[in-house]
Amino acid sequence: MSAPTSKGTALITGASTGIGAVYADRLAKRGYDLILVARSQENLSEVAARLKSTGRRIETIAADLTKAEDVRSIAERLRTDPAITALVNNAGLDSAGKLLDSNIDDLESIIYLNVTALTRLALAALPGFVARKNGLLINIASVVALAPDLLNGTYSGTKAYVVNFTQALKNELEGTGVTVQVVLPGATATPFWAKAGRPVEDLPSEIVMAAEDMVDASLAGLDQHELVTIPALPDSADWEKYDAARKALGPNLSHREPAARYGIQS
Repeated sequence: MSAPTSKGTALITGASTGIGAVYADRLAKRGYDLILVARSQENLSEVAARLKSTGRRIETIAADLTKAEDVRSIAERLRTDPAITALVNNAGLDSAGKLLDSNIDDLESIIYLNVTALTRLALAALPGFVARKNGLLINIASVVALAPDLLNGTYSGTKAYVVNFTQALKNELEGTGVTVQVVLPGATATPFWAKAGRPVEDLPSEIVMAAEDMVDASLAGLDQHELVTIPALPDSADWEKYDAARKALGPNLSHREPAARYGIQS
């Protein structure tokens, strides 16, 4: 069977294992050539070898996106390569430990990768997408963006940023031909958990989704034109109610006078 017509090239960060590697497989089968980015060249080469049968062109780039120079290098590629039509911002770090017990340098790396690097890469790719009236940006967040009391508040804060950032981009990109999506996975069976200090085997099995199922559900959400995709959520109306409640606060979040309940007289 011949490979599908090319949809251009998808650059995927964190592509050597877990969610990123599954996105590589699925997007290759959807007709994208690939640029796979991660720290381990050995793991990237293994992913590329597995995907050789798709017939797609596959390039691997070993880069550590917690380092500014590597982020700038990948951003420059996104900025200057017109063949790139999709970006999956998947690379991320977590810490499951308590904030007061955490190493501040580790927390800074989480913030840099999950927020700064993601922002730089997205804003490097998007001007070209807009100019060509075609492009896809998928940002991987987490359900803890909605639950700051779970895990490490630094991690959940970075993922809340990813949701906010993507929602703002949606408004700016309306009518440009560029598609954006933010994905909020729950617990997913990947090496990510072990790196964070809490092996996925320690979690209740009923809350852990296979990475393949997570990505397939997310791409189904993309096909259904969802801006926010929560793969485990049974009823999308629950998200719509949550978002509506947030928007309902808007008219009362800023007034000239303090709220009467505080008993302050101007």
